[in-house]
Amino acid sequence: MNQEVLKLWPELEWIQDEELRNATAKTWELALERSPLTAEDLDTIPFTLLVPDLKVSFMAHKRCVVHVARDAALKMNEFFTDDLPVDMDVTIAGAILADVGKLLEYDIQDGKSCKSEMGKYVRHPFSGVGLAMEAGVPPQVCHIIAAHAGEGDMVKRTAEAYVVHHADFMTFLPFKNR
Repeated sequence: MNQEVLKLWPELEWIQDEELRNATAKTWELALERSPLTAEDLDTIPFTLLVPDLKVSFMAHKRCVVHVARDAALKMNEFFTDDLPVDMDVTIAGAILADVGKLLEYDIQDGKSCKSEMGKYVRHPFSGVGLAMEAGVPPQVCHIIAAHAGEGDMVKRTAEAYVVHHADFMTFLPFKNR
């Protein structure tokens, strides 16, 4: 596993299935290879371009989403047991990968974050799924990437996709709506 990716994502170790862990890491490796952004940029760029003057970094937001999604899934499994089982590996991998496409959607011009040429035409759920499929990520995790944002309002989400979607939006909307 690429040390740069593992440094970004210590949460990869939470994924028990080695094949899924490796495919998740490989997706990030592909994204970093193809992105105009560096791993270091991810600790400084804002996690969204929709909130002017946002100080919260991409990685602070993304890692928070992973932690919130994992904790929510654990509680759902504790309280709902077999009535609504949530696959922890799928949830964690989906949360780690939900915004991987932003590495192709974003750029830095004149020291400011902006849309890349790709980002003007293709939103991150689409580019993220493309990267994940190339890396061998299974369909149930690709579903989370595809359905985590507004595009997912048009499909039937799995329990894991709902968890990631809500973890993402509960850590985004308070910034957007303040």
